[in-house]
Amino acid sequence: MISYLIRRLLSAVTVLLVVSAIAFVVIQLPPGDFTDIYKAQLITQGGLTETEAEAAAEEMRARYGLDVPVPVQYVNWIIGIVTRGEFGYSFRYKEDVGSLIAERLPRTIGLAAAAHATSTIVGLLVGIFVGQRQYSLSDNVAAVVAFILTSLPRFFLALVIIYILVFTFDQQSVTSFYSPEYVVAPWSVGKFLDLLKHVWPVIAIAGLGGVARNLRVMRGNLLDVLNAQYVVTARSKGIKERRVVNRHAVPNALHPIVAYQGTAIPYMVQGELEAAIVLSLPTVAPMFYGSLRNQDIYITGSILLLYGALLVAGNLLSDIFLAVLDPRIRYS
Repeated sequence: MISYLIRRLLSAVTVLLVVSAIAFVVIQLPPGDFTDIYKAQLITQGGLTETEAEAAAEEMRARYGLDVPVPVQYVNWIIGIVTRGEFGYSFRYKEDVGSLIAERLPRTIGLAAAAHATSTIVGLLVGIFVGQRQYSLSDNVAAVVAFILTSLPRFFLALVIIYILVFTFDQQSVTSFYSPEYVVAPWSVGKFLDLLKHVWPVIAIAGLGGVARNLRVMRGNLLDVLNAQYVVTARSKGIKERRVVNRHAVPNALHPIVAYQGTAIPYMVQGELEAAIVLSLPTVAPMFYGSLRNQDIYITGSILLLYGALLVAGNLLSDIFLAVLDPRIRYS
């Protein structure tokens, strides 16, 4: 088991380095950089001449290390992360990238984790229920609902929810985590309930697609396992069907679901990203979108690296869980 974990950790570090390099190169592909936007603002809003604006832009490039080749910028960025824990400087926010992300990251991870837990629990329970009732009315209804949830764009679902909340339920401040009276109020039961009232759309939007996928995977796996010989043998011994399903079929049908958990967390973060952008919530997502538009490379690169780290960490955890469920995996 120890050697298995060491191999997985080494591969995770390698993948993270490759992801960071690709992310940094990709965000450098568009022509120009933030200083070009800064130069245009100096001309249009600051009243400077072309020559003065260009001199100011060159000064900014030299100050933040944008005048060196991209590989050198990448090495300096990685060295700053590893040795000093510094993710660079945000040109747009005029602040350290690490502090900006640290302020918004807990909200993002919390929403993504809530969506992930909801999609997993609901998807598994419904999948187990309909898997024992193949081709019944409930099975057909679940299949149709799963198809709709998988196909429906999440940003469209976010727009529909906003419309319903505002024009049907007259809910105000849909683009905030709290109502105005609770923004600066101390924690209380009322504030917690108000928070739930504002975050459930994000959890639903990010998690519904995962519910559909977990439902379909669990149903298909359970149907295969229920026809396996050891399940037929258990039934022939007179064991109750409920015990056969819960003790023998479900644990073995969970393997693909556990393996999927490695990619589920980034998927939920992506869903949170779409919902938070539409709802304009103060999470990492709107900041990431703004950094892409403004070519704020260190914010963009750091968030992409963070998403890559979540994917690697999720896969590592799923490998560990699979090794615990199935000892044969440890020696593969």
